[in-house]
Amino acid sequence: MYRAILDFLAYLAIFLLLRSIFRSSMTSRRRPPAAPPRDPVQPGGELKKDPVCGTYVSVAASYTLNVNGQTLHFCSKECRDRYPG
Repeated sequence: MYRAILDFLAYLAIFLLLRSIFRSSMTSRRRPPAAPPRDPVQPGGELKKDPVCGTYVSVAASYTLNVNGQTLHFCSKECRDRYPG
C-alpha cells in the first residue's frame, strides 16, 4: 500500500518537473523580438529638460518635437507622445 503511494508521488513529482521545464521552454520562444539598439551617443554635449517627465536628456540622444517653431527634447517616445501640444 505504502509502496503504491510512494510510486505515485514519485511519478507525480517527475510529471510536474517535466511540465515546468516544457512550459518555460515554450514561453521563451514566444517573447517578442527586442527593439533594435539606437546608435551610440558620445558622452557630453548639451542637455535639455524633458517637458513631460522633467529628466534631462542629451540633445544627441533625445526624441524631438517641433511646436510653434520651437524644438522640444524628450527622453523617450512615450514622453513625446504624451506631450499635450
